[in-house]
Amino acid sequence: METEVRKAARVRAEDTAIGVFADNMRELLLAPALGQKNILALDPRISLRLQIAIAVGNGTAGRETQAFLRTLELDPQIAVVMVNESGASVYSASEAARTEFPDQDITVRGAVSIGRRLMDPLAELVKIDPKSIGVGQYQHDVDQKALKQRLDDVVVSCVNQVGVELNTASRELLSYVSGLGPRLANAIVEYRNLNGPFTSRDALKKVPRLGPKAFEQAAGFLRIREGAQPLDASAVHPESYPVVEAIARDLGRPLDELLGDAAIGGQIDPSRYVSDQIGLPTLNDIIGELARPGRDPRQEFEPFDFAAGVHRIEDLTVGMKLPGVITNVTGFGAFVDVGVHQDGLVHISQLAEGFVSNPSDVVKVQQRVWVTVLEVDLERKRIALSLK
Repeated sequence: METEVRKAARVRAEDTAIGVFADNMRELLLAPALGQKNILALDPRISLRLQIAIAVGNGTAGRETQAFLRTLELDPQIAVVMVNESGASVYSASEAARTEFPDQDITVRGAVSIGRRLMDPLAELVKIDPKSIGVGQYQHDVDQKALKQRLDDVVVSCVNQVGVELNTASRELLSYVSGLGPRLANAIVEYRNLNGPFTSRDALKKVPRLGPKAFEQAAGFLRIREGAQPLDASAVHPESYPVVEAIARDLGRPLDELLGDAAIGGQIDPSRYVSDQIGLPTLNDIIGELARPGRDPRQEFEPFDFAAGVHRIEDLTVGMKLPGVITNVTGFGAFVDVGVHQDGLVHISQLAEGFVSNPSDVVKVQQRVWVTVLEVDLERKRIALSLK
């Protein structure tokens, strides 16, 4: 009985720990994206070969580098953004990085990874083992097979929710699209390298070994912007194109004019287009997508600044109120980056005025918060914070 009870308790504990990791990973992958902008990125080091930058890793010398950049009198419209670089060193030494940048050293690869995280966290973080990103608890103690399966499910869900730009996506990102996997993702990239950008979703059928079933599963999650077919940039599946074209004909409007019309829902009766292949719920989804085609479900990116003059743990004093970003949520509280290279802990008892049974109900990874410093232990480099 003792053995059985211990086993049951361990299974429950592992399931809780894996759940925490999965929830944190989802929030991290769906962090706001800056988008396709010109990025200058800097991977800070103590012995620095300076590269002018606006995306700065938050590791060693990160705040000092940010302070230096602010002295350069840059254009006020240029934001200097601190980027969480957890796992960047793992990527820079990986096979994926060597394939992408065979002629660059690991410092340059790390800087590129930091810059691309600012542009699109999801597209870059899928190249790194989730366990290297540091958003879990007891991750080395739980069933590794169950952990990997749960995290892979989270990544697949996030990738499909956001959608993937077919002509720029990496092998790693494409491999998480439903219906593809590593083998077909590699085949797509090789075909793209040989034949140039895809001009339509339908051109995917020319990729070797990509059959009808894989196309059916994957096509709706892939995007081709500025292609010949406007619907290729939306989440509308190719098998539903005929019904959208029928709607356009009935309204007497060009297809491209239909996309982005927020009032389209009030102009048609979806029930008119119900068939054996397409039901009313699917039609409602299609109409919603036509109103906001290719909409990114992630929140809009907003720059964030840590408190000025607070760079080291020695700069902290009890009672300080500081802006911060939640970097990890565990069963006993949340860790917050306040810009001093050492995350502080908000114990579960300090997360809210009332009783909190599950920290994930109150806070999320990447959430921006204001915290009060409760205690600073310089010897052990520990910081106690409160959200009350």
